[in-house]
Amino acid sequence: MSGEKRPTTFGELEPSKYPGERLGLPNQGPRSIARVGRRFVALCIDWAIASAVLLPFGLPLGTLWTHVAFGVLQIIFIPTLSGSLGHRIMGLHLVRLGAGGWIGFWKPVVRTLLLMLVVPALVWDSDQRGFHDKVAGTVLIRTRA
Repeated sequence: MSGEKRPTTFGELEPSKYPGERLGLPNQGPRSIARVGRRFVALCIDWAIASAVLLPFGLPLGTLWTHVAFGVLQIIFIPTLSGSLGHRIMGLHLVRLGAGGWIGFWKPVVRTLLLMLVVPALVWDSDQRGFHDKVAGTVLIRTRA
């Protein structure tokens, strides 16, 4: 029916068959949504790297300093490598939603500040995008199978 209005709001949308379907991404393989396992391992790698950066300075680990180091590394590597070191090691890539291309500088800053609050990263939509990615207009995808 051509006169029917296409649903656009949360309550009107039909459930996705898989994460990323609404974004036009494949279900599996390269360019598909990064799943929880890879994201978690990438986060652990990034946290370990942030901790390792503090060791030569004698700063205590697991404190505000670790959060600062983590944030600085995210802000440096996301715009330059299109992902953190953990993302890249795990075969993940952070891209702008829809447009692709360079992610810019401010999107990683906003995304990282929200990620450091932890709670936004735990609030996901049906595409497995955290609130920090939704606000920044980014999506974390796989680069390999």
